[in-house]
Amino acid sequence: MMLLYYLLIVAAFLCQASSSSSSNVTTTAAAVYIVTLKQPPTSHFNHINSLLTTTSETGRSLNIHKRRRSNSTTTTTTSSYISRLHDSLLRRLFRGQRYIKLYSYHYLTNGFAVFLTPQQADKLSTKKEVANVVLDFSVRTATTHTPQFLGLPDGAWAQQGGYETAGEGIVIGFIDTGIDPTHPSFADDATEHSYPVPEHFSGICEVTRDFPSGSCNRKLIAARHFAASAITRGIFNISQDFASPSDGDGHGTHTASIAAGNYGIPVLVAGHHFGNASGMAPRAHVAIYKALYKRFGGFAADVVAAIDQAAADGVDIINLSVTPNRRPPGIATFFNPIDMALLSAVKAGIFVVQAAGNTGPSPKSMSSFSPWIFSVGAASHDRVYSNSIFLGNNVTISGVGLASGTKKDTMYTLISATHALNNDTTSDMYVGECQDSSYFNKDVVQGNLLICSYSIRFVLGVSTVHQSLETAKNLSAAGIVFYMDPFVIGFQLNPTPMTLPGIIISSPEDSKKFLQYYNSSLERDGSTKEIVRFGGTASLLGGLKANYSNVAPKVMFYSARGPDPEDSSLDDADILKPNLVAPGSYIWGGWSSLGSDSVEFSGENFALISGTSMAAPHIAGLAALIKQKFPSFSSSAIGSALSTSASLFDKNGDPIMAQRAYAFPDQNQSPATPFDYGSGFVNPTSALDPGLIFDSDYSDYMSFLCGINGSAPAVLNFTGQNCATYNSSLSGTDLNLPSITIAKLDEPRTIQRSVINVAGNNESYSVGCSPPYGVSMKVTPSHFFLSAGEKQVLSISLNATMNGTSASFGRIGLFGSNGHKLNVPVSVILKVSYS
Repeated sequence: MMLLYYLLIVAAFLCQASSSSSSNVTTTAAAVYIVTLKQPPTSHFNHINSLLTTTSETGRSLNIHKRRRSNSTTTTTTSSYISRLHDSLLRRLFRGQRYIKLYSYHYLTNGFAVFLTPQQADKLSTKKEVANVVLDFSVRTATTHTPQFLGLPDGAWAQQGGYETAGEGIVIGFIDTGIDPTHPSFADDATEHSYPVPEHFSGICEVTRDFPSGSCNRKLIAARHFAASAITRGIFNISQDFASPSDGDGHGTHTASIAAGNYGIPVLVAGHHFGNASGMAPRAHVAIYKALYKRFGGFAADVVAAIDQAAADGVDIINLSVTPNRRPPGIATFFNPIDMALLSAVKAGIFVVQAAGNTGPSPKSMSSFSPWIFSVGAASHDRVYSNSIFLGNNVTISGVGLASGTKKDTMYTLISATHALNNDTTSDMYVGECQDSSYFNKDVVQGNLLICSYSIRFVLGVSTVHQSLETAKNLSAAGIVFYMDPFVIGFQLNPTPMTLPGIIISSPEDSKKFLQYYNSSLERDGSTKEIVRFGGTASLLGGLKANYSNVAPKVMFYSARGPDPEDSSLDDADILKPNLVAPGSYIWGGWSSLGSDSVEFSGENFALISGTSMAAPHIAGLAALIKQKFPSFSSSAIGSALSTSASLFDKNGDPIMAQRAYAFPDQNQSPATPFDYGSGFVNPTSALDPGLIFDSDYSDYMSFLCGINGSAPAVLNFTGQNCATYNSSLSGTDLNLPSITIAKLDEPRTIQRSVINVAGNNESYSVGCSPPYGVSMKVTPSHFFLSAGEKQVLSISLNATMNGTSASFGRIGLFGSNGHKLNVPVSVILKVSYS
């Protein structure tokens, strides 16, 4: 009904615009605008952002932010009041004119999204109640083995009492493409333990024809969808996009299962068993806020509405595997509706995780910008699926493909698709891709290995492996072999499931060797040149068995890199991004029965895909374990625990490497820097026992924003607060982050960091440091003792000893007498020697 309502209103809006001659309003460029008002939101009235001071046994106070949950009745009443104020403002201003209010934002931000003409938007921006009017913009979407690779069974899970209780009582909200509620990863009867919905949570489940009553349970405890902005643009298709929380893409089901999927769910794909899957926090609860769609991605107005609702419902963590399609314009990248809504979420005690983006490996390619957001890059893990083909000339060629092998010790004849055409098949340059079995002579192919071309059309989704497999089946082939078209240079293939023996030879060079063998084995008639015998033979060894010999982790080529761009001119911010890397390459995760994002996994319950979208939910799930153990930890405290405990070395004890090129990435790699992997690769076991934390709060972030030159109007517009009430001299370097980043060191600097002992025991620490090249660095004190709950201020003095424009990197290490080790990366970009 809501979809029909929006469509009718939009139609009436456009109809009136085209027929009315008396109105001065033109709708030729009508668009969605996000409006912020000066009056505080609901969360302000409920005082949920107050500081909780807990006192340690020693009597010292430990200041860590903890959210107080609001009374749902009070929240609803205040929300309705704010919504009525929005309606009243619009009616008074646009009396007799058409407009469509899409959302009222009331919990984190007092504002609304509205469909207007530019002239109406200009008029709205002049009203005294209005702080800001911003044009809506588009956004896009950016594990059987990874729990073992991360050491969860004997580490973090064991510390929490085992997988049966890991993440219990914590709610993770996912802003994504929805969910498949029938997936076993989200059933609430996986164990016999009681599974109550947390008292602090008040979310609801939408009920629609494709998301019926009973879709939610004690595991999946909320599900809603947000599409008003997409609907007003006329691009929403109810039959493909689903006006419900149902996942028509697969991405949302995948990310939710990585973070919080049930323990021990069998991964059955294409009839093969690939082990059992588990989320990082298998007992955490899942809340879904669908704001992204397969065909067009999404829009900021819908995403902000989803964030606002998630916070109002009471989620503890927000996972946002979403990035903007462009770098936000304006005085700084931080000033955009999504980041500002997330700042308010952090103020409300919510830990926010965002994918760094799949725009690497070039510098300044980050799509997640703000210091209050935990930005996650993608790294590999050690599991690989190898497949290979053994040729009749005793040469073995490797490739990919989640497929069984041919019969052992049996060689099969190789038949190219282009040599098996029916007599009446017309010339088609793409016939070698094997997309239509009617083109081919079954008598020639039957019982043999069919050779098909893997061209750029497969990369673009025009042709599919699935359809080639159907062709091979229809022709009764014994198996299928894909060779790589030479124009597909350096493209990395995900292992693809196959329902019959098969392989994709992923290297153009190996494909060339394979074709040379095949062609040289053909016997042709001397006069007609017709093929009289197919002499090439091969056997397929299969690719179902995983091995764990891969050197890992390494930063993947697609993972976005720092330094963090402060503005659209690509000036560098004094903020380290990404914050961390986590497994994001070849990740098994739940898949929607309606999923269409990867056609090769269509109809399957699991999919193996890659991206920073897969890395972020690993961190969201691990953050749930930290929140469960330390319920009073603020968002920044959770981020600190994850960052300072991160690993800098791969499983062989060597420095983590970073891939540097899209083409042939394994041949183009070098040691990773903080601009590749932030603080390093996540270490869950150590993160649950960080020893010390670096804590920041909302006022620190506000002071940072106010410290940006000329930012006061933007701060007022987005937050309704005056920079006069904050310390506007605070820079990004001065934020109490578990890292130090200096974009320009042109004079001696002394930077302070404060740490709090959260270990519960007294501990002595020694300080070590390795300065960035071309920089002198000293940390004082070099030794200190902290009682439980006590704070220590560290002073870090830095000075450039040479001129240079290339970034250099160093580290500060804090080594505790009880075994705690903290790593603080130091990055300096522009260096100007000062004497």
